[in-house]
Amino acid sequence: METISWQDFAKVELRIGTIIAVDDFPQARKPAYKLQVDFGSDIGVKKSSAQITTLYSKEQLLGRQVLAVVNFPPKQIGPIQSECLVTGFAREDGAIVLVGVDSPVPNGAKLG
Repeated sequence: METISWQDFAKVELRIGTIIAVDDFPQARKPAYKLQVDFGSDIGVKKSSAQITTLYSKEQLLGRQVLAVVNFPPKQIGPIQSECLVTGFAREDGAIVLVGVDSPVPNGAKLG
C-alpha cells in the first residue's frame, strides 16, 4: 500500500449527495444504473453510472444518501458522461455495497 500525504487526501472532494433519479442502463457492459445525485446548491446535480444492480433496486436507491468523489474529470461511459464516482465496497461475491451515512446530513457536506 502506498502512503499518501495529508495534502494528497485533501485534494479528493468526497461529498454526500442524495440520489434523485435512477434509470436502467442497458448499454452498459455490466449491469448498471444511471444515477442523478443532488449535491446541494454549491455543486448541483451530477450524473453517474453505478454497477449496483445486484443489491439495490431503483426504488431502494431513490432518496438514499451516498458518498461520492465529485472532483474527478468527467468520464464517458457509453452514451452518458459520468460526472462523479459513487463509492462502495465489493463483497466476496463481487456485489457492491454503497457507502452512505447513518443519519441524514446536508447534501454537499464534505467528508473530513
